Amino acid sequence: MSLINTAIKPFTAEAFKAGKFITVSDADLKGKWSVVFFYPADFTFVCPTELEDLADNYAEFQKLGVEIYSVSTDTHFAHKAWHDTSEAVGKIQYTMVGDPTGKITRNFEVMIEEVGLADRGTFVVDPDGKIQIVEITAGGIGRDALELLRKVKAAQYVAAHPGEVCPAKWEEGEATLKPSLDLVGKI
Repeated sequence: MSLINTAIKPFTAEAFKAGKFITVSDADLKGKWSVVFFYPADFTFVCPTELEDLADNYAEFQKLGVEIYSVSTDTHFAHKAWHDTSEAVGKIQYTMVGDPTGKITRNFEVMIEEVGLADRGTFVVDPDGKIQIVEITAGGIGRDALELLRKVKAAQYVAAHPGEVCPAKWEEGEATLKPSLDLVGKI
């Protein structure tokens, strides 16, 4: 079953943000756009490159009113240790959620049960707490924050403009489409 347009499931977890431990729940994702960004593990290889890319572009997400939550099955303590020892991860200002029980990872259906780690899953959640974008890649394939930013802008545009859709490679400010009988077979 697809998770698109489904409500996020309840969760509560400990997290690391801005030098502090905080508690995060599904309620924190409601009322604004959110990116929930799963990755396999702290102190690894592809993961810090992805998290650094998000950190480098975090201000652009914030301008759109989007909060980012990175999630792995590590603890919030491991997130702090990684943040304190890695130059790349040390740039992170967004919330790093610990999910040692795997509840959140299972809620979003990205748990690799054999190893207890998350797939590389990206979820864009709208202000109503519904999932609008799902992207899952294999462990060796890193994601691109700028492409994610483009997709978030498209999701926000479509939400604000019912009856319009964004074509492939759509960038903010470009023409959209209004599906109708007149367009059938003309694209």
